[in-house]
Amino acid sequence: METVRIECDLLILGGGAAGCMAAVEARERRPDLDVVILEKAHVYRSGCLAAGISALNAYLCPGESAESFLRYVRKDSCDVVRDDLVLSMCEVLNDQVHRVESWGLPIPRDESGEYVRRGRASIKIFGERLKPLLGRAAERSGARVFNRVNVTSLALAGARVVGAFGVGVRDGRFYEVHAKSVLVATGGAAGLYRPNNPGAARSRMWYSPYNTGAGLAMGIRAGAEMTSFEMRFIPLRIKDALAPTGEIAQWLSAPQINSRGERYMEKYYGRLGGARATTQDRLLATVLEQRAGRGPCYLDLSGVDRKKLEWTVPAYLSMAPAAALVFADEASYGLAGGQMAPVEICGGEPHVVGGHGLAGYWVDVRRRASLPGLYAAGDVAGGLPKKYASGAWAEAVLAVRAAFEEIDAVPAADADATAPQAAAERARAYAPLSDDASLPPFDLEERLQKVMDEYAGGISVGYGCGEGELTIARLHLERIAGEIPSMKATSFFELLHCHEVADRVVVARQLVEHMIHRRETRWSCYQQRLDYPERDDRRWMVFVNSVRDARTGEIRMIERPVVREGARA
Repeated sequence: METVRIECDLLILGGGAAGCMAAVEARERRPDLDVVILEKAHVYRSGCLAAGISALNAYLCPGESAESFLRYVRKDSCDVVRDDLVLSMCEVLNDQVHRVESWGLPIPRDESGEYVRRGRASIKIFGERLKPLLGRAAERSGARVFNRVNVTSLALAGARVVGAFGVGVRDGRFYEVHAKSVLVATGGAAGLYRPNNPGAARSRMWYSPYNTGAGLAMGIRAGAEMTSFEMRFIPLRIKDALAPTGEIAQWLSAPQINSRGERYMEKYYGRLGGARATTQDRLLATVLEQRAGRGPCYLDLSGVDRKKLEWTVPAYLSMAPAAALVFADEASYGLAGGQMAPVEICGGEPHVVGGHGLAGYWVDVRRRASLPGLYAAGDVAGGLPKKYASGAWAEAVLAVRAAFEEIDAVPAADADATAPQAAAERARAYAPLSDDASLPPFDLEERLQKVMDEYAGGISVGYGCGEGELTIARLHLERIAGEIPSMKATSFFELLHCHEVADRVVVARQLVEHMIHRRETRWSCYQQRLDYPERDDRRWMVFVNSVRDARTGEIRMIERPVVREGARA
């Protein structure tokens, strides 16, 4: 296969929300430097924003501050959060929203000229075209964008990250890229667990099914420190469509009810119900109601503001058209005896997503990872939940600014120093195309998802597990990892799928080690240890981190203390 060699100053892995913003910030700040994006799909429709979104869920509305946002994040994350990351994000958060609005993002305003709020730190947008808008901004910045290149590993010279290797998704060309600094912005990991919908509908899930944890896996393989994989994110979503519920729960203030019509959140969390509950508590209450035989559960539309309801269908058309069909359907959108029919809800499968939860690279306040020359932003960066799309933009800006403070002192990459690594990665990358391989990647993927679902807290077991199940998961994953070299590809598309499955296995193994290590239950459903059902602040007010030995594959667990800054509790 042909080799494409590229030299640049800043290499951005992933052209999603964080990647596109990083390219724009980099070129505006230092137009003399060469910036390259490698994107697995196409920057116009890639990543978790591919279908659009209807709100920006991280924005400091009037009356809010960095300190109030931090208090909100602390509460929802059960006090394990990186205060320094939250506060630094807030310093540049709103500016990035205004920046994207200036590029053409429609953000509605109320009669007083303020953005229309959807929640305490959330504003409504018309975001169906958000990803093309970001992609065009990245292209106009002058960054070199290479679409349809699947990055398979980081390039290292000693301990320093000096580039990356990848394979063309359509043409199979091998990419060897050398850079002074590398920013990982590839998003989180979906598809680790068996999804809600089976068969041909298996990709009908909440998070992008093509975000397969590649950026996390390449960092794990290289020996980067990771954090909080045990704090999985499990979405509470509209059943079947697996679409977000925020437009109904937040915008319409629709309460959660069971099949008897009872508002069950009040049963578990008192008179204030959902107002006192964390995001994971709303999922746990739904699981408990279903387990008690009072399911299915719903969002009750009978008392919603009809004027606000007019916004709902357009909002779902901006991000999840399947959910708009639920509302347009006669059974849901038509009046039944003068009442709106409720919308059924369910929990999805667990994901590793740093924008909603804590999982990802362990970074410092400047978004530097533990390996020199490497930075992380967005869903791939850990320690800062509730940042969503706008927080990913903010982190990208912070990472680029930090990289540029150091980049002039970094010598140009030496291709000869990474030549042995390039040869080894080239052989690994194309191994599934050899005649010796025989295992279809779909088969290995199904085995991975079955193991994770049944033994590591998936949907079928109500998200809970104990050390016995997790130990079995560890053993099965070790066997699955041993079969990765046997995966067979008959096309470049299947070659891509082989690498996606291999990356998912790497992330899943790290996740299970984290779940075994934290012996408490801090986040209901997200991290539900049935053998340690209580929260234990005296022992576990820590971050659970890990480093995999790049030579032996052994995973070493590390505990980092939670440090409080600002925002008095």
